[in-house]
Amino acid sequence: MTAPRKPLSRDVTTLGWISFFNDVSSEMVYPLLPLFTIVVLDASATSLGWIEGGAQASVAILTAWAGLRSDRIRRRVPYVRWGYGLPLLGKGVLALAFAWPMVLLGRVIDRVGKGLRSGPRDALIADVTDASDRGRAFGLHRAMDSAGAVVGVLLAALLLWWFTGTPIEHASVTESQRTASAFRTIFAVAAGIGIVALALTWRLREPVIAEAAPGARPLERKPSRSFWIVMALLLVFSLANSSDTFLLLRAAHVGLAPWAIVLLYALFNFVYMLGSYPAGVLSDRFGRWRMIAIGWVIYAGVYLLLAQTGAVAIWPILMLYGLQLAITDGVGKALLVDHAPRGRRGFAFGIFYMASGATALASSVIAGLLWDRVGPDAPFWFGGAVASVAVVLLLVIRPWRLARSDAPP
Repeated sequence: MTAPRKPLSRDVTTLGWISFFNDVSSEMVYPLLPLFTIVVLDASATSLGWIEGGAQASVAILTAWAGLRSDRIRRRVPYVRWGYGLPLLGKGVLALAFAWPMVLLGRVIDRVGKGLRSGPRDALIADVTDASDRGRAFGLHRAMDSAGAVVGVLLAALLLWWFTGTPIEHASVTESQRTASAFRTIFAVAAGIGIVALALTWRLREPVIAEAAPGARPLERKPSRSFWIVMALLLVFSLANSSDTFLLLRAAHVGLAPWAIVLLYALFNFVYMLGSYPAGVLSDRFGRWRMIAIGWVIYAGVYLLLAQTGAVAIWPILMLYGLQLAITDGVGKALLVDHAPRGRRGFAFGIFYMASGATALASSVIAGLLWDRVGPDAPFWFGGAVASVAVVLLLVIRPWRLARSDAPP
């Protein structure tokens, strides 16, 4: 009979609740941005690609620095706190936006916050969690994050109905002043909810962070070869992974009404929420690379199907998309920790987020250009092809044979 597993650290659950409320706030805004930008502000899909790519590039600029600094000063919480505070300002800018460059500014401010918090936050989770429970800890965090996304999307749908004054099944997005005002009000309400996430950061405790080496600064110990191989494989896949706003734009293109797009987004986040914790537990027991391989195959299939789908088929396809997110997101983070030295976790996450932000910029800009210049199906053929290449590289390199470079806590 196996002994019961001990509870996860209080800081892991606190970070889960912080992410829950932050995602309620963020996901009230995110699924509406493509419609707000293209229909209300009359921008192009290429502009949307630059907005999302620029937002991800903002993350790339700051994550390595924030992760490295949190390793050096041996403090994670200040970066987490600032990281959850700045998005309040970003949403305020979105509420006032009258042209797409202001949307870009609001998204950049929001993502600067993400850049500050992501590396230190994930390193904090690793610092307070045993090696045997890492998948479970990151899975719980992603599950609570996606639960907030579901609540946020549904709240956005309710408020869209409330402020437009029409039954939700008849709601439509027009260039009318009334609808534009509804969007802006929802963005402002979202900023208010984000205050709860910021307030909860005062419950976090600073972890005891192990030294990278006696008397050495973090930069003086380089991550192992296995870490760089793992990161390179994850980055190849991330090049396939353009912004989710293109999924929502695809849903609009195949004929879904705005209310249906919002509910579709809630649906795949609901699947993401249900699958994240079990996927993390399974990765602890059966191996992270098995889970990653399954997730990447699903992703490639989803994108290739989206290139040819219609309004009915898009619902089950995006449920599969939520499943692959559940399988790959938290498990990928646990995988990075497995191959990063204990004293370098903040820097390891930071350098990964920096590099993945650069690939996200490239993939989103490419997706926008392909949409405008080739056709709405082209971004999905591209994403499916690149994801398939990542799967082939996984089978050729066989990274599961690499030795883990971290020392178990």
